[in-house]
Amino acid sequence: MISKPIDLHGRNAIVTGSARGIGAAAAIALAREGANVVVTDLIDGNETVLKIQEMGRKAVFIEANVAHFKDVTGLMEKSIQTFKHIDILVNNAGVVHRDGLLETSEATFDRVVGVILKGSFFCIQAIYPYMRDNGYGKIVNVSSISGIIGGAVSKEGDNPEQTKGRSGPIYAAAKGGVIALTRWVAKDIAKDGIFVNAIAPGACQTDMTTGYNYSVESFPIPRMGHPDDMAEAIVFLSSEASNYITGQVLNVDGGWVMS
Repeated sequence: MISKPIDLHGRNAIVTGSARGIGAAAAIALAREGANVVVTDLIDGNETVLKIQEMGRKAVFIEANVAHFKDVTGLMEKSIQTFKHIDILVNNAGVVHRDGLLETSEATFDRVVGVILKGSFFCIQAIYPYMRDNGYGKIVNVSSISGIIGGAVSKEGDNPEQTKGRSGPIYAAAKGGVIALTRWVAKDIAKDGIFVNAIAPGACQTDMTTGYNYSVESFPIPRMGHPDDMAEAIVFLSSEASNYITGQVLNVDGGWVMS
């Protein structure tokens, strides 16, 4: 399957955590290129749906908690019922914590790993049979540079003495797990015509980073990332422009990490 220009007309996508932030930007960017989209989140995603529908694409909102397998299987069943086939899955749902090693509780561990890592696994596991039967699929997992470098360092506010701000150990572990999961699944299901890749955002302007200073003036590209920056990378990996790419992690971080 040779790579082609980006054209998502006739494709149907699911984007988790797409009520706002990177997920909403990705859902809208996919629709711009022609895709119909299932918007899913724990909070109301109908604003994203409306924006997609205004572009002339089909979109629905399905509430689901990706940390619960029953919710995920229901999401996939409803999505297939609505659009008949799903060609693109973007695993974006996530939560962050900024606790230190000793402050990280079992409840925080379970919540963060549940949404980020278990949720990504459940969604892949649930959609795989449908994509396998169709002989095609694009899966894009949203990891983080925290999963590469062990936590993105920031300062809370502009106080140079404030040290709390680095993303916590379980966030880094879960995002690192997403990278390992991406590579394992990519090796296993490429034979079925399914491509699996990830992006690793750096400092990005979302609700999760509001109030934290990432010292972006030291980056090769000296600015905060925007959800649209992440969305364009997701579109590329969701399209047939990337038909010779699988098992890869694309850093979208202004040059913060070069690997």
